[in-house]
Amino acid sequence: MLQLTQPSPSLDLPLSWEARGLYVHIPFCFHKCHYCDFYSITRQSPERMEAFVDRVLAEATLWVTPTIRPSPRTVFFGGGTPSLLPINCMRRLIAGLKNCFILSGVDEWTVECNPATVSGDYCRMLIDSGVTRLSFGAQSFRPGELKLLERDHDPDDVPRSLDFARSAGFTRLNLDLIFAIPGQTLEDWLGNLNCAIELNVPHLSCYALTYEPNTALTVRKRLGQFASVDEALELQMLRVTRTVLDQHGYRAYEISNFARTGEACRHNLQYWQGENYLGLGPSAASHVDGHRWKNRPHLREWETAVDTGDLPVVDYETLSPEHRARELAMLLLRLDAGLNFADFSARTGYSPHALFNDQINSLMKLGLIHLDDEHIALTDKGLGVADAVAAEFL
Repeated sequence: MLQLTQPSPSLDLPLSWEARGLYVHIPFCFHKCHYCDFYSITRQSPERMEAFVDRVLAEATLWVTPTIRPSPRTVFFGGGTPSLLPINCMRRLIAGLKNCFILSGVDEWTVECNPATVSGDYCRMLIDSGVTRLSFGAQSFRPGELKLLERDHDPDDVPRSLDFARSAGFTRLNLDLIFAIPGQTLEDWLGNLNCAIELNVPHLSCYALTYEPNTALTVRKRLGQFASVDEALELQMLRVTRTVLDQHGYRAYEISNFARTGEACRHNLQYWQGENYLGLGPSAASHVDGHRWKNRPHLREWETAVDTGDLPVVDYETLSPEHRARELAMLLLRLDAGLNFADFSARTGYSPHALFNDQINSLMKLGLIHLDDEHIALTDKGLGVADAVAAEFL
C-alpha cells in the first residue's frame, strides 16, 4: 500500500493508495497522422528529447516519499511514437524509472512502436532493459489506405519490424489495425485482417476509424474530399472481424481487442476494470480511488510545471461513489466477461439490480444485453451500438 503525503495542494488524494499501472506519454512523432487526436509534436531535436527524459524522471520523483515508492504491476509507454526516442534516451528513461519506482514486480511492460522507426539494436535494447511487449501501429497493409491516413511507413515495414522484435526475443506482440477507412470495401478489410493473421502475432487491436474534432481527417471530410464508410458496412466489418479472428484462435476479450490464450493486454485491462493508474508526461491521464486528472496537454506548459517542482495537473475531479459505480459499469460492459453482479457490489457497495433496474429491463427487451443470474454482457446486437448502451448506464 502506497503511503503519500499530499504531493500538491491542488490534489485531495487519499494518503494511502495503490497504482497498479504506470503510463508514460512520449509525445514525439516524425509526422502527425491525419486521424490522430492524441497529443503529439513533430520536428523535435535530440536535445529536447534528452531534456524530456530528465523531466519525466523529475515528475516521477514528485510521487515518491522518503520511505515509500510506487510499485505498479504494468508499465505502458504510449504516444506519440515512443520508438522515435533515441536509443540512449530510451535506455536512460527505463533505467531512471527503475531507480525511482519499485518495478521489480512488473509483469508486463509495453512500448508502442512505429514500424518505420525500430531496428534490431533498438529491440535488443528494449528487451535487455526489461520491456516484455511491443505494440506496432500497422493500421493497414494497403499503400493507398496508409497514404489517406498519412501514415509514415510502408506495408513491408511491418513484417520487417516483427522480425527485428522476434530476433531480439520478443514473443508478446500486438498489431493495431484500422477498419472503415474511406473507400475501403469488406474485401479490402479482410485482406488486411488476413495479412495480420499470417504474421502470427498473439494480439490484434482492430478499431473503426473515428473522426475526432480538430483532426486533419475530420476537416477533409467536412470539406467533402471523401465520404465516410456507410454505418451498415462498418458494422459488417466489425462482425466479420470477430468471426474470422475467433476461427483463428483470437478471443474478443474487449470490443476492439483480440488475443490468443494468455495474451490479453494486462495494462489496458486495468483501465477497463476501473483500477488505479498513474500517468507521467504531457497529457497523460491518472486515476486513483475515484480521483481523476490529466497532465497539461502542452509540452512547454508541462516542462514549466515540472521545472518548478509542481505536479503538471489539470482537469482534476473527484467522482461521487455513484458516478464512479456508473463509470465502472460502462467500462466493464466493453469486456466479453461483462459486469459480474457480486464483484460489482463488492467493489462499489451498490446493487447493480437496484442502480440499473430500468436500464437492464429496457436493454434486455431491445436484445442489446444478455442477463443471467450472475452477470450482464453485450449481445452481438449490442456490440454494434456499444457506446449508446454504455451511455444508458451513465
